[in-house]
Amino acid sequence: MLLLAAAFIVAFVLLLYMVSPLISPKPLKLPGAHVVVTGGSSGIGKCIAIECYKQGAFITLIARDENKLLQTKKEIEKYSVNDKQVVLCISVDVSKDYEQVENVLKQAQEKLGPVDMLVNCAGTSVTGKFEDIEVNCFERLMAVNYLGSVYPSRAVIATMKERRMGRIVFVSSQAGQLGLFGYTAYSPTKFALRGLAEALQMEVKPYNIYVTVAYPPDTDTPGFAEESKTKPLETKLISETSSVCQAEQVARVIVKDAIQGNFNSSVGSDGYMLSILTSGMSPVTSIT
Repeated sequence: MLLLAAAFIVAFVLLLYMVSPLISPKPLKLPGAHVVVTGGSSGIGKCIAIECYKQGAFITLIARDENKLLQTKKEIEKYSVNDKQVVLCISVDVSKDYEQVENVLKQAQEKLGPVDMLVNCAGTSVTGKFEDIEVNCFERLMAVNYLGSVYPSRAVIATMKERRMGRIVFVSSQAGQLGLFGYTAYSPTKFALRGLAEALQMEVKPYNIYVTVAYPPDTDTPGFAEESKTKPLETKLISETSSVCQAEQVARVIVKDAIQGNFNSSVGSDGYMLSILTSGMSPVTSIT
């Protein structure tokens, strides 16, 4: 009886492996694709833009600091694979005025064509004990980290549906998978992205649009360096037990998962295990 049960399980797993290629999305081809990256002037966003540009994509960078954008544009252009590629820079705050965000994305699509992949990477962090954080910080982080992803996604979704193709990436954090000491203002904003992603994926999957939520660990970026200055002692002690990843490594993983249409994107074995432990009702994208 046990042998029969084991044989049934093995047959079922093999069947899943055989069927999975039929139900998996076709990988997005980056050569000639239009990729928009918010928060693209530094950190993970800049590295994602570079990774996509290396694979032949056209890039629209969106961030607030125009000088940083122009400097990043020059860096990215060094990695061109053909003379047709373009890097377009747009200076705008994606968290303040939806109509303005919608207008600049419309302009970007008029210049470089419809958006094939949107990477929502704009974000900021404030650490500290709950009662020590100013109330306006909670409001600001929710605006930047959550609405700053809602607005660009809302601006491109109609065109993606019309074309019946697209990728939308939300860059969350491991602090968006479980609450951490000192992150009472930050963690909820990253948790909110997951809720948005799960609901949105249900709506757009019939249109061949796939959503990816990335959960990067501590990553060596200017934002992380700034965040570390205000961390409570307890948070610093926790952080010392974990390694800091390079932004280039994180970017490669996120781009790969987004192209494949994977819902979860994590880095390293610990990130993979954390994704499994906190999967909840996330869309199933693999047997594990």
